[in-house]
Amino acid sequence: MLDFALMRATLAGAYDLAPSLEKAEATADIHARMDRVVPLADWARYAPYVLAINRLKRDRGAVILAHNYMTPEIFHGVADVMGDSLQLAIEATRVEADVIVQCGVHFMAETSKILNPSKTVLIPDMAAGCSLAESITAEGVAEMRARYPGAPVVSYVNTTAEVKAASDVCCTSSNAALIVAAMEGDTVIMTPDQYLAQNVARQVPGKRVVWWAGSCIVHEQYTATDLRDFRSHYPDTQIIAHPECPPDVVAEADFSGSTSGIIDYVHRHKPGRAMLVTECSMASNIADALPEVEFVGPCNMCPYMKKITLEKILWSLHTMTSEVLVTPEIAARARIAVQRMIDLSQKATA
Repeated sequence: MLDFALMRATLAGAYDLAPSLEKAEATADIHARMDRVVPLADWARYAPYVLAINRLKRDRGAVILAHNYMTPEIFHGVADVMGDSLQLAIEATRVEADVIVQCGVHFMAETSKILNPSKTVLIPDMAAGCSLAESITAEGVAEMRARYPGAPVVSYVNTTAEVKAASDVCCTSSNAALIVAAMEGDTVIMTPDQYLAQNVARQVPGKRVVWWAGSCIVHEQYTATDLRDFRSHYPDTQIIAHPECPPDVVAEADFSGSTSGIIDYVHRHKPGRAMLVTECSMASNIADALPEVEFVGPCNMCPYMKKITLEKILWSLHTMTSEVLVTPEIAARARIAVQRMIDLSQKATA
Protein backbone atom coordinates (compact mmCIF):
# COMPACT_ATOMS: atom_id res chain seq x y z
CA MET A 1 0.00 0.00 0.00
CA LEU A 2 1.28 3.45 -0.90
CA ASP A 3 2.44 5.71 1.93
CA PHE A 4 0.87 8.94 0.70
CA ALA A 5 2.55 11.16 3.28
CA LEU A 6 6.00 9.82 2.36
CA MET A 7 5.23 9.98 -1.36
CA ARG A 8 4.09 13.59 -1.25
CA ALA A 9 6.93 14.74 0.97
CA THR A 10 9.52 13.04 -1.23
CA LEU A 11 8.09 14.38 -4.49
CA ALA A 12 7.75 17.89 -3.06
CA GLY A 13 11.45 17.77 -2.15
CA ALA A 14 12.48 16.68 -5.63
CA TYR A 15 10.13 18.63 -7.91
CA ASP A 16 8.32 21.96 -7.97
CA LEU A 17 4.75 20.70 -8.09
CA ALA A 18 2.90 23.79 -6.86
CA PRO A 19 -0.01 24.90 -9.09
CA SER A 20 1.38 27.29 -11.69
CA LEU A 21 -0.33 29.42 -14.31
CA GLU A 22 3.10 29.99 -15.85
CA LYS A 23 3.59 26.25 -16.38
CA ALA A 24 0.00 25.96 -17.59
CA GLU A 25 0.69 28.59 -20.23
CA ALA A 26 3.98 26.91 -21.16
CA THR A 27 2.07 23.69 -21.86
CA ALA A 28 -0.86 25.33 -23.63
CA ASP A 29 -0.36 23.05 -26.64
CA ILE A 30 -0.99 20.00 -24.45
CA HIS A 31 -3.91 21.63 -22.66
CA ALA A 32 -5.50 22.43 -26.03
CA ARG A 33 -6.15 18.70 -26.48
CA MET A 34 -8.49 18.74 -23.47
CA ASP A 35 -9.49 22.32 -22.68
CA ARG A 36 -13.14 21.51 -23.36
CA VAL A 37 -13.19 19.21 -20.33
CA VAL A 38 -10.24 20.40 -18.20
CA PRO A 39 -10.57 24.04 -17.04
CA LEU A 40 -7.45 26.21 -16.92
CA ALA A 41 -7.54 26.26 -13.11
CA ASP A 42 -7.31 22.46 -13.07
CA TRP A 43 -4.62 22.47 -15.73
CA ALA A 44 -2.55 24.81 -13.58
CA ARG A 45 -2.53 22.00 -10.98
CA TYR A 46 -1.73 19.28 -13.50
CA ALA A 47 0.90 21.06 -15.63
CA PRO A 48 3.76 20.81 -13.07
CA TYR A 49 3.23 17.04 -12.84
CA VAL A 50 2.99 16.66 -16.62
CA LEU A 51 6.26 18.54 -17.12
CA ALA A 52 8.02 16.52 -14.43
CA ILE A 53 6.76 13.17 -15.75
CA ASN A 54 7.63 13.93 -19.37
CA ARG A 55 11.16 14.93 -18.37
CA LEU A 56 11.63 11.96 -16.08
CA LYS A 57 10.38 9.36 -18.54
CA ARG A 58 13.01 10.57 -21.02
CA ASP A 59 15.68 10.28 -18.33
CA ARG A 60 14.50 6.77 -17.41
CA GLY A 61 14.16 5.57 -20.99
CA ALA A 62 10.49 4.88 -20.28
CA VAL A 63 7.34 4.74 -22.36
CA ILE A 64 3.85 5.26 -20.95
CA LEU A 65 0.99 3.11 -22.24
CA ALA A 66 -2.47 4.45 -21.36
CA HIS A 67 -5.86 2.85 -21.71
CA ASN A 68 -8.80 4.83 -23.08
CA TYR A 69 -10.30 4.95 -19.58
CA MET A 70 -7.49 7.08 -18.19
CA THR A 71 -8.39 10.66 -17.25
CA PRO A 72 -7.63 13.37 -19.86
CA GLU A 73 -4.60 14.82 -18.05
CA ILE A 74 -2.97 11.36 -18.24
CA PHE A 75 -4.33 10.34 -21.64
CA HIS A 76 -3.33 13.56 -23.40
CA GLY A 77 -0.69 14.85 -21.01
CA VAL A 78 1.86 12.08 -20.52
CA ALA A 79 0.88 8.99 -22.55
CA ASP A 80 3.04 7.88 -25.47
CA VAL A 81 0.66 5.15 -26.64
CA MET A 82 -3.10 5.22 -26.09
CA GLY A 83 -5.71 2.63 -26.98
CA ASP A 84 -7.90 -0.27 -26.00
CA SER A 85 -6.66 -3.58 -24.63
CA LEU A 86 -5.85 -5.01 -28.08
CA GLN A 87 -4.03 -1.89 -29.25
CA LEU A 88 -1.97 -1.76 -26.06
CA ALA A 89 -1.17 -5.47 -26.29
CA ILE A 90 0.06 -5.08 -29.86
CA GLU A 91 2.02 -1.90 -29.10
CA ALA A 92 3.62 -3.58 -26.09
CA THR A 93 5.32 -5.99 -28.52
CA ARG A 94 6.79 -3.03 -30.43
CA VAL A 95 8.13 -1.08 -27.48
CA GLU A 96 11.85 -0.38 -27.63
CA ALA A 97 12.09 1.41 -24.29
CA ASP A 98 13.58 -0.46 -21.35
CA VAL A 99 10.81 0.66 -18.99
CA ILE A 100 7.05 0.43 -19.57
CA VAL A 101 4.69 2.35 -17.30
CA GLN A 102 1.21 0.86 -17.64
CA CYS A 103 -1.53 3.39 -16.99
CA GLY A 104 -4.44 1.03 -16.73
CA VAL A 105 -5.28 -1.86 -14.44
CA HIS A 106 -3.14 -4.72 -13.21
CA PHE A 107 -3.99 -7.33 -15.85
CA MET A 108 -2.87 -4.87 -18.55
CA ALA A 109 0.50 -4.46 -16.86
CA GLU A 110 0.79 -8.25 -16.59
CA THR A 111 0.07 -8.52 -20.32
CA SER A 112 2.86 -6.05 -21.09
CA LYS A 113 5.23 -8.05 -18.89
CA ILE A 114 4.18 -11.33 -20.51
CA LEU A 115 5.02 -9.88 -23.91
CA ASN A 116 8.21 -8.16 -22.70
CA PRO A 117 9.79 -10.48 -20.11
CA SER A 118 13.16 -8.70 -20.18
CA LYS A 119 11.72 -5.22 -19.66
CA THR A 120 10.77 -3.44 -16.46
CA VAL A 121 7.00 -2.97 -16.28
CA LEU A 122 5.64 -0.57 -13.68
CA ILE A 123 2.07 0.13 -12.61
CA PRO A 124 1.57 3.34 -10.63
CA ASP A 125 -0.76 1.66 -8.14
CA MET A 126 -0.76 -2.07 -7.45
CA ALA A 127 -4.30 -1.72 -6.11
CA ALA A 128 -5.60 -0.90 -9.59
CA GLY A 129 -7.32 -4.24 -10.04
CA CYS A 130 -10.37 -5.31 -12.03
CA SER A 131 -13.61 -6.83 -10.81
CA LEU A 132 -13.90 -8.84 -14.01
CA ALA A 133 -10.37 -10.24 -13.82
CA GLU A 134 -10.93 -11.16 -10.18
CA SER A 135 -14.12 -13.07 -11.00
CA ILE A 136 -12.28 -16.13 -12.35
CA THR A 137 -9.23 -18.23 -11.48
CA ALA A 138 -7.30 -20.96 -13.27
CA GLU A 139 -9.39 -23.42 -11.27
CA GLY A 140 -12.50 -21.85 -12.79
CA VAL A 141 -11.10 -22.47 -16.26
CA ALA A 142 -10.45 -26.10 -15.32
CA GLU A 143 -14.03 -26.37 -14.10
CA MET A 144 -15.34 -25.14 -17.46
CA ARG A 145 -13.10 -27.57 -19.34
CA ALA A 146 -14.47 -30.43 -17.24
CA ARG A 147 -18.02 -29.30 -17.96
CA TYR A 148 -17.42 -29.01 -21.72
CA PRO A 149 -14.71 -31.55 -22.63
CA GLY A 150 -12.73 -30.71 -25.75
CA ALA A 151 -14.10 -27.18 -26.10
CA PRO A 152 -11.43 -24.48 -26.60
CA VAL A 153 -11.19 -21.76 -23.96
CA VAL A 154 -11.23 -18.15 -25.14
CA SER A 155 -10.38 -15.86 -22.24
CA TYR A 156 -10.82 -12.13 -22.27
CA VAL A 157 -7.60 -10.17 -21.80
CA ASN A 158 -9.31 -8.82 -18.68
CA THR A 159 -7.91 -11.80 -16.75
CA THR A 160 -4.88 -12.62 -14.64
CA ALA A 161 -1.74 -14.16 -16.09
CA GLU A 162 -2.69 -17.48 -14.47
CA VAL A 163 -6.04 -17.54 -16.26
CA LYS A 164 -4.42 -16.62 -19.59
CA ALA A 165 -1.93 -19.45 -19.06
CA ALA A 166 -4.81 -21.89 -18.52
CA SER A 167 -6.57 -20.77 -21.72
CA ASP A 168 -6.14 -21.62 -25.40
CA VAL A 169 -6.34 -18.06 -26.70
CA CYS A 170 -7.19 -14.59 -25.47
CA CYS A 171 -9.56 -12.04 -26.95
CA THR A 172 -10.56 -8.41 -26.51
CA SER A 173 -13.95 -6.84 -27.04
CA SER A 174 -12.81 -5.68 -30.48
CA ASN A 175 -11.80 -9.12 -31.77
CA ALA A 176 -13.87 -11.54 -29.66
CA ALA A 177 -16.24 -12.54 -32.46
CA LEU A 178 -13.33 -13.08 -34.85
CA ILE A 179 -11.45 -15.23 -32.32
CA VAL A 180 -14.51 -17.34 -31.45
CA ALA A 181 -15.31 -17.90 -35.13
CA ALA A 182 -11.73 -19.10 -35.71
CA MET A 183 -11.95 -21.81 -33.04
CA GLU A 184 -12.35 -25.45 -34.05
CA GLY A 185 -15.38 -27.38 -32.93
CA ASP A 186 -19.00 -26.49 -32.31
CA THR A 187 -18.68 -25.35 -28.69
CA VAL A 188 -16.47 -22.51 -27.43
CA ILE A 189 -15.93 -21.60 -23.78
CA MET A 190 -15.65 -17.86 -23.06
CA THR A 191 -14.40 -16.48 -19.77
CA PRO A 192 -15.01 -14.51 -17.69
CA ASP A 193 -17.47 -11.92 -19.10
CA GLN A 194 -20.92 -13.42 -19.49
CA TYR A 195 -22.30 -10.39 -21.32
CA LEU A 196 -19.50 -10.17 -23.85
CA ALA A 197 -19.97 -13.91 -24.44
CA GLN A 198 -23.73 -13.52 -24.96
CA ASN A 199 -23.22 -10.63 -27.35
CA VAL A 200 -20.59 -12.59 -29.28
CA ALA A 201 -22.92 -15.59 -29.46
CA ARG A 202 -25.38 -13.45 -31.42
CA GLN A 203 -22.61 -12.46 -33.84
CA VAL A 204 -21.36 -16.02 -34.35
CA PRO A 205 -24.51 -18.14 -34.61
CA GLY A 206 -22.55 -21.07 -36.00
CA LYS A 207 -20.92 -21.65 -32.62
CA ARG A 208 -22.37 -22.74 -29.32
CA VAL A 209 -20.87 -20.22 -26.92
CA VAL A 210 -20.88 -21.10 -23.22
CA TRP A 211 -19.63 -18.73 -20.54
CA TRP A 212 -18.42 -18.06 -17.06
CA ALA A 213 -20.75 -15.83 -15.02
CA GLY A 214 -18.47 -12.80 -14.53
CA SER A 215 -19.18 -9.17 -15.38
CA CYS A 216 -17.71 -5.67 -15.27
CA ILE A 217 -18.88 -3.39 -12.46
CA VAL A 218 -18.97 -0.44 -14.85
CA HIS A 219 -20.97 -1.95 -17.70
CA GLU A 220 -23.31 -4.22 -15.77
CA GLN A 221 -24.94 -1.17 -14.17
CA TYR A 222 -26.55 0.03 -17.40
CA THR A 223 -30.08 -1.14 -18.16
CA ALA A 224 -32.20 -1.15 -21.31
CA THR A 225 -34.82 0.87 -19.44
CA ASP A 226 -32.24 3.59 -18.77
CA LEU A 227 -31.49 3.83 -22.47
CA ARG A 228 -35.14 3.88 -23.50
CA ASP A 229 -35.93 6.58 -20.94
CA PHE A 230 -33.02 8.69 -22.10
CA ARG A 231 -33.97 8.28 -25.76
CA SER A 232 -37.56 9.33 -25.02
CA HIS A 233 -36.25 12.68 -23.76
CA TYR A 234 -33.52 13.09 -26.38
CA PRO A 235 -34.69 11.15 -29.46
CA ASP A 236 -31.90 12.48 -31.69
CA THR A 237 -29.16 10.99 -29.51
CA GLN A 238 -26.89 8.30 -30.94
CA ILE A 239 -26.48 5.66 -28.24
CA ILE A 240 -23.19 3.75 -28.45
CA ALA A 241 -22.63 0.81 -26.10
CA HIS A 242 -19.68 -1.33 -25.10
CA PRO A 243 -20.21 -5.11 -25.58
CA GLU A 244 -19.50 -5.74 -21.88
CA CYS A 245 -23.01 -4.34 -21.33
CA PRO A 246 -25.93 -6.78 -20.98
CA PRO A 247 -27.38 -7.94 -24.33
CA ASP A 248 -30.65 -6.02 -23.89
CA VAL A 249 -28.61 -2.82 -23.44
CA VAL A 250 -26.61 -3.55 -26.59
CA ALA A 251 -29.87 -4.24 -28.44
CA GLU A 252 -31.16 -0.78 -27.50
CA ALA A 253 -28.02 0.95 -28.77
CA ASP A 254 -27.43 2.32 -32.26
CA PHE A 255 -23.94 0.83 -32.29
CA SER A 256 -21.87 -1.46 -30.09
CA GLY A 257 -18.11 -1.74 -30.13
CA SER A 258 -14.89 -1.86 -28.20
CA THR A 259 -13.39 1.36 -26.88
CA SER A 260 -11.44 1.78 -30.13
CA GLY A 261 -14.55 0.87 -32.10
CA ILE A 262 -16.58 3.48 -30.24
CA ILE A 263 -13.97 6.15 -30.93
CA ASP A 264 -13.84 5.23 -34.61
CA TYR A 265 -17.64 5.27 -34.89
CA VAL A 266 -18.00 8.74 -33.37
CA HIS A 267 -15.20 10.14 -35.53
CA ARG A 268 -16.74 8.70 -38.71
CA HIS A 269 -20.37 9.60 -38.03
CA LYS A 270 -19.98 12.76 -35.94
CA PRO A 271 -23.50 12.63 -34.45
CA GLY A 272 -24.81 15.93 -33.14
CA ARG A 273 -25.45 14.30 -29.77
CA ALA A 274 -23.93 11.07 -28.48
CA MET A 275 -24.29 8.96 -25.36
CA LEU A 276 -21.37 6.60 -24.73
CA VAL A 277 -22.55 3.65 -22.65
CA THR A 278 -19.20 2.88 -21.09
CA GLU A 279 -16.64 4.35 -18.67
CA CYS A 280 -16.78 8.11 -18.07
CA SER A 281 -13.36 9.11 -19.40
CA MET A 282 -14.11 7.81 -22.89
CA ALA A 283 -16.15 10.88 -23.81
CA SER A 284 -13.79 13.26 -22.01
CA ASN A 285 -10.77 12.02 -23.97
CA ILE A 286 -12.32 12.56 -27.40
CA ALA A 287 -14.44 15.65 -26.70
CA ASP A 288 -11.91 18.24 -27.90
CA ALA A 289 -11.24 16.39 -31.16
CA LEU A 290 -14.98 16.40 -31.87
CA PRO A 291 -16.31 19.91 -31.10
CA GLU A 292 -19.37 19.27 -33.27
CA VAL A 293 -20.52 16.42 -31.02
CA GLU A 294 -22.37 17.03 -27.75
CA PHE A 295 -21.66 14.20 -25.33
CA VAL A 296 -24.60 13.62 -23.02
CA GLY A 297 -26.10 11.14 -20.63
CA PRO A 298 -25.00 9.16 -17.62
CA CYS A 299 -21.70 7.36 -17.38
CA ASN A 300 -20.22 4.99 -14.84
CA MET A 301 -16.75 5.49 -13.43
CA CYS A 302 -14.28 2.64 -12.93
CA PRO A 303 -12.85 2.98 -9.41
CA TYR A 304 -9.87 0.84 -10.36
CA MET A 305 -8.84 2.89 -13.40
CA LYS A 306 -9.17 6.06 -11.34
CA LYS A 307 -6.53 4.81 -8.90
CA ILE A 308 -3.97 5.83 -11.52
CA THR A 309 -3.08 9.52 -11.08
CA LEU A 310 -0.34 11.87 -12.23
CA GLU A 311 1.06 11.90 -8.72
CA LYS A 312 1.37 8.11 -8.64
CA ILE A 313 2.88 7.98 -12.13
CA LEU A 314 5.56 10.46 -11.07
CA TRP A 315 6.23 8.49 -7.87
CA SER A 316 6.51 5.19 -9.74
CA LEU A 317 9.02 6.66 -12.21
CA HIS A 318 10.91 8.57 -9.51
CA THR A 319 11.37 5.51 -7.30
CA MET A 320 11.14 2.83 -10.02
CA THR A 321 8.75 0.94 -7.75
CA SER A 322 5.52 -1.03 -8.23
CA GLU A 323 7.16 -3.40 -10.69
CA VAL A 324 4.86 -6.06 -12.10
CA LEU A 325 6.35 -9.56 -12.18
CA VAL A 326 5.05 -12.79 -13.70
CA THR A 327 6.74 -16.14 -13.05
CA PRO A 328 8.54 -17.43 -16.17
CA GLU A 329 6.47 -20.63 -16.38
CA ILE A 330 3.13 -18.78 -16.19
CA ALA A 331 4.39 -16.07 -18.53
CA ALA A 332 5.48 -18.59 -21.17
CA ARG A 333 2.09 -20.29 -21.23
CA ALA A 334 0.16 -17.02 -21.09
CA ARG A 335 2.29 -15.60 -23.91
CA ILE A 336 1.07 -18.35 -26.23
CA ALA A 337 -2.57 -17.38 -25.63
CA VAL A 338 -1.93 -13.64 -26.01
CA GLN A 339 0.28 -14.04 -29.08
CA ARG A 340 -2.24 -16.33 -30.72
CA MET A 341 -4.85 -13.59 -30.28
CA ILE A 342 -2.56 -11.00 -31.83
CA ASP A 343 -1.67 -13.28 -34.73
CA LEU A 344 -5.32 -14.11 -35.49
CA SER A 345 -6.27 -10.42 -35.32
CA GLN A 346 -3.44 -9.31 -37.60
CA LYS A 347 -4.13 -12.13 -40.05
CA ALA A 348 -7.76 -11.03 -40.32
CA THR A 349 -6.81 -7.43 -41.08
CA ALA A 350 -3.92 -8.21 -43.44
